Order: sequence, then C-alpha cells, then structure tokens
Amino acid sequence: MHDTKTIIVAQLFISGMMAFLMTGFFGFIHATSILAWLAEWANAFVIAWPVAFVLSLGVGRLGFKLAVTCRRHI
Repeated sequence: MHDTKTIIVAQLFISGMMAFLMTGFFGFIHATSILAWLAEWANAFVIAWPVAFVLSLGVGRLGFKLAVTCRRHI
C-alpha cells in the first residue's frame, strides 16, 4: 500500500482530472454556444474539483477495499 502523502496527491490528480472531464462533457451537452460552454465549464470546474476531492478520499478507500475483497474471491 502507498503512504498517506502519495494517496492524497494521487487523489488531487484523479479528482482534478475527473472533475475537469466531467464538467466539460456535461457542460457541452447543455451548451448553447462555444463561449457559453467555456464560461460554464470554468465555473463548474472551480466548484466541482474541491467536492470531487473530498468525496474521492472516502470513495477511494472504499474502492480499494472492494477491489481487495473481489480479488480474493476471483
């Protein structure tokens, strides 16, 4: 297993990339123009990244536990 500092830094990268991609994708679906999409994407990303980071800390641990449990049964 990795040390706590590595896990936190990894979660920063993972949550940032996922928030960036998800807000861009869903913003594009609802956009009326490219400029509106870019403006909305920026606003949504600023809100989504901190939320994604906090949630990923809990979900990440659960995900690892589930993966270890499933691996034992396969």
